[in-house]
Amino acid sequence: MNIIITGAGKGIGFETVKAFSKDPNNNIIAISRNIEQLKNIEVVGENTFLFPISYDLSDINIDLKERIGSHFDKIDILINNAGLLINKPFEDLTVNDFDQMFNINVKSVFKLINLLLPFFQPESHIVNISSMGGFQGSAKFKGLSLYSAAKGALNILTECLAEEFNEVGIKVNSLALGSVNTEMLQQAFPDYKAMVQPQEMALYIKNFAETAHHYLNGKIIPVSLTTP
Repeated sequence: MNIIITGAGKGIGFETVKAFSKDPNNNIIAISRNIEQLKNIEVVGENTFLFPISYDLSDINIDLKERIGSHFDKIDILINNAGLLINKPFEDLTVNDFDQMFNINVKSVFKLINLLLPFFQPESHIVNISSMGGFQGSAKFKGLSLYSAAKGALNILTECLAEEFNEVGIKVNSLALGSVNTEMLQQAFPDYKAMVQPQEMALYIKNFAETAHHYLNGKIIPVSLTTP
């Protein structure tokens, strides 16, 4: 399969790249601003490859499509994992904070999917990585209002895209993740240690991306033991 993963340089994204790279049937494009760690991942199989792309998703342009097109003529799985969290009390948040979080957590997903539409085919699966903070009815936390709002917007976008692409057979789902031991979690909750490790969540995401679209479309799936 041809797979693209954003936010691939660390945490869950990095571990998801590693999980997919163990299958000799997979070719992977891993997008991150910092790709140094990705260069150390070894792929299995002589006919497969892992191609890291250093790219700032806050400014997506046609050049990214061209770089992807030089390796893929079709995309089987796109995992929109890149995210930005700014933890501040509401009264300290700025318009710039708003723009940054909605740009990375929502707008970049819109722009990337729009850019790559010619590569998708029937049964392609787009998986958006959201958060329990953006899941309606879940517990909410001080300092995460804009982050949670952006992830909520991503979930609604997921539902709408599933309907938009229904006739052409492209499937779109969202995973609303709970607490996982990542740098982002430590940024939000410095004194908290989650029960789930990035490697464990990466395996779940891999399996979901490979199989869930045969049964689910336009669904927001909570994946959480704790929040946090």
